Amino acid sequence: MNIISNKSGWIEVICGSMFSGKTEELIRRIHRAEYARQKVQIFKPEIDKRYDENHIVSHNKTKAPSQIVKDSKDIMNLVEWDSDLIAIDEAQFFDDGLIELCNKLADKGKRVIVAGLDQDYTGTPFGPIPQLLAIAEYITKLSAICVKCGNPANRTQRLTHNKEKVVVGAKDIYEARCRNCHEVF
Repeated sequence: MNIISNKSGWIEVICGSMFSGKTEELIRRIHRAEYARQKVQIFKPEIDKRYDENHIVSHNKTKAPSQIVKDSKDIMNLVEWDSDLIAIDEAQFFDDGLIELCNKLADKGKRVIVAGLDQDYTGTPFGPIPQLLAIAEYITKLSAICVKCGNPANRTQRLTHNKEKVVVGAKDIYEARCRNCHEVF
């Protein structure tokens, strides 16, 4: 990662399938910023209550305290302008206003890190993530390990026949799959 000085802001996107370590990587970056004595604010959507209501939590139970928000406007209203880093987890669940918000924060000199699924369970680009990938200065695309064959997995397999776009869950509903083993019911 390059070091950018003079209070220049930027956007980082961490994306990939479920179980690829997106939240774990986000928390790692948050901890490094906190170690450097930077002021950090962390946000997550109210829809994500899988592990803890007041923290972002990785599947391996690493966690960091967060603020719960309904949409991108809530984030804007809660941002403290002396914060150095704004971290947003599960970004695929936010509205398209997140794109403008991230740009605005970066333009104001903030480091913005967004983590989320880049594809839904059908393999289709998900929420505001594709547009954020287009404007981000830094992109980290993570892969998991396919539970069927052991190859790198970049897809999220839904194990139920529920066809709703958004179904929040973990290992009870989803698993990581590669392109060849992924099936859409």
